Amino acid sequence: MSSAAEVRARVVEAAMELFWAKGYGGTSVAEILAKTDLNAGSLYHVFPGKQDVLIAVLEAYRDGIRPRLLEPAWQGVEDPIERVFALLEHYRRMIVATDGAFGCPIGNLALELSEPDPAVRDLLALNFDNWAAAVTECLAAAGDRLPPEVDRDELGAFVLTTMEGGVMLSRTNRDVAYFDRAVKVLRHYFDLLIREGAREGAT
Repeated sequence: MSSAAEVRARVVEAAMELFWAKGYGGTSVAEILAKTDLNAGSLYHVFPGKQDVLIAVLEAYRDGIRPRLLEPAWQGVEDPIERVFALLEHYRRMIVATDGAFGCPIGNLALELSEPDPAVRDLLALNFDNWAAAVTECLAAAGDRLPPEVDRDELGAFVLTTMEGGVMLSRTNRDVAYFDRAVKVLRHYFDLLIREGAREGAT
């Protein structure tokens, strides 16, 4: 007999995959049960309702951002600015691997759940905040390579906006070129900021 912790882990992993592929609304409890080989009693003992599964999924994304996303994307990349673009390249690879079908799991849920329960909305926002904060850490580590007047938090949020918009357009059009265009413009903006930082440092 599976423990509650084992049931929880199996359900969360299955729900992550199903919610990403089919959406929250398009995923039934029966599909989660089928994917996990659990019976309804085992699932409902741990998760009283489907929304409890959603909350657990969002908590897993929140807690797993570094091992699931950042560490794989940043492996072998030391330069903090290049880490920003390595993270974006990680998303690009997923777009290409899925022939344009990839959508950011958190972005997908945020778009689908137009007015979610406050607990769900708070977790969606926290996941976005954690993503942007990871980028902001890179920007802070870049030091005076960026002009001091540039707000690192705002720039981190802008990178997030660029990523989400690029992913959404690429998924809609099934064409990674839309993502590439967004990242190209972002790279150009960073190049301008770095040149400005160098000029200000020289004076």
